Amino acid sequence: MPDPASDDAPIANPTWYGNISGFFDDGEIQCMAAQGIDLASYDGVRKHATDIYEQTRVGNMPMGGTPWTAGRVRTFLNWIATGFPIGVAPPPPPTPVPTPTPVPDPIVAHPTYSADISHFFRPQDVACMSGFGVDLAAYAGVKAMAAQIYARTKSGNMPQGGPPWSANRVQTFANWIADDYPLGAAAPQAMTEEMLTAAAAPGVRLRKNVNALSPAEIELLKTAFRGIMALDPTTPQSPLDPNSYFVLAALHGVPNAYCMHHVDGYNPWHRVYMKAFEDALRSVPGCAEVTLPYWDITEPVPALLYEPPFDSYTLPIEIAAASNSYPQGYQTQRFDAATIRTNLLKLPSVPSDIADALPAEKWGAYKNGGGFQQYIIEGHDDGHNSCGPTMANQDVAAYDPIFWFFHCNWDRLWQSWQVLAGATTVPGFVATLDGNTDWLPLALDPYPTPGSDTIVWPDIAYDALAGGDVVAMESKAGSTDAAMAFTVEPSRVSLRVKDIDRMNIPGTFVVNLLADGEPIARRAFFQPTVPRGCATCRKQALISLDFRLDQSLILGRKLSIAIEVPSLGEGAAGNFPLAEAGNPTINVRMLLSPE
Repeated sequence: MPDPASDDAPIANPTWYGNISGFFDDGEIQCMAAQGIDLASYDGVRKHATDIYEQTRVGNMPMGGTPWTAGRVRTFLNWIATGFPIGVAPPPPPTPVPTPTPVPDPIVAHPTYSADISHFFRPQDVACMSGFGVDLAAYAGVKAMAAQIYARTKSGNMPQGGPPWSANRVQTFANWIADDYPLGAAAPQAMTEEMLTAAAAPGVRLRKNVNALSPAEIELLKTAFRGIMALDPTTPQSPLDPNSYFVLAALHGVPNAYCMHHVDGYNPWHRVYMKAFEDALRSVPGCAEVTLPYWDITEPVPALLYEPPFDSYTLPIEIAAASNSYPQGYQTQRFDAATIRTNLLKLPSVPSDIADALPAEKWGAYKNGGGFQQYIIEGHDDGHNSCGPTMANQDVAAYDPIFWFFHCNWDRLWQSWQVLAGATTVPGFVATLDGNTDWLPLALDPYPTPGSDTIVWPDIAYDALAGGDVVAMESKAGSTDAAMAFTVEPSRVSLRVKDIDRMNIPGTFVVNLLADGEPIARRAFFQPTVPRGCATCRKQALISLDFRLDQSLILGRKLSIAIEVPSLGEGAAGNFPLAEAGNPTINVRMLLSPE
């Protein structure tokens, strides 16, 4: 297949033998043959030419392969338009030289899905079988079809379009079935010498803890920040420089508001966003080697972030939101370091959310819970709300300079989890998903980068990853498959405030958990001032918030919840009626760990 970064030059008068027959590889041919479409023959392709054109034009084919370029699609259309010319058959190929038989996979006596079985399926296998309603990307899908997969691989009929499994691999799969489909955990990985060496390779950007910067690195970083701030517009009519601080911050909040929160694309979008900001810093003369540092949120706020130009930012022009506007001269507001530290440690603390996220063996889904995504997004939202009025307001959060150090750390945490979960490649990452891969090929608007391209991010590294104390990956949730053995965590429970309708709530809000009338825990939810005006928000109008707490805090006490909305005012003025928030329900569960 061609390099997707380049475009095939369209051919005005293509022929079957000269051009079209080479558009289909063996894997595509075998995959589509199982669906009754013969891509290996002139007659088969001509018969289905219109369908092939329509599917390749919108990127739905080839299954599991690189989408055709616009030039290739045009060449295929030209072939249809010129009456399907067959051309001249090429001479037969020379007799191939036999290749050595590869060494078979070793037999694993007691394999698990996460550590062994998930790696047996290539992206093209997953894509091909999805056309038959078989989900090879998820534990549940493979388990449900295990008997059929075993029978087909044993006879050499699977995978479609790929080399047959070795006898040892088939036996390993049979052993997995015999052991009752253990889920297991991917082998944890540490920051090895090889990884540290790769991080120091030429062209790799090494991002450091802001507390580890040398005086020279601090001055360079200040120069870079001041440089992009100097590019800001001076009047509403000023041309906008894509590298200006204002323009970059405006992508996350108003006036542009590309909201990518509480969805699968949250981590990938912010990864691209951090690199775009870092690229802008590097565009400042003399700053080509600067990298964006991270603030490890489990540590106190560094004093450096209260020095200019990191202490605050002033809007150069007025910006308008759906419900209000921020005038020229609006200055970002932030709590002092001691208050931020206190807020971060309120139960359930942000460090505890991170501690729950890093050992999660599954990516999970934000609303359904039980995976890395839910825990890390909960920590993210509470972290935003802990930092001050500007960071708590999605409309303007990115204008506060602390935002960039804060979010660089959340990217580091995602990278840390990827290493721990064995999810540093696309197949490895897909193996941690619960079957929903539809979002991976989608562009992260306004960037053309698809989510799948962010899984491997080879040119950026961190001086230290989190999770060094994680011994084994685990999956904690309030429910599990009845076929799974499980253990009950002895002291912690999950109290879920379920199905909060956030559409009527103006901006970021906090759900307070009260025991005997006194607040004992809080959860923040980060959102725009007018969520109804946000397309991403409308896709998930009902949300749930989890409080994972020691049960001693709540047993035998009179519990209640209250929704507090800072934009409405302080104290009683900031309370939001539960009836207007959809009358959410309460669920309390013991936490389970599937074995």
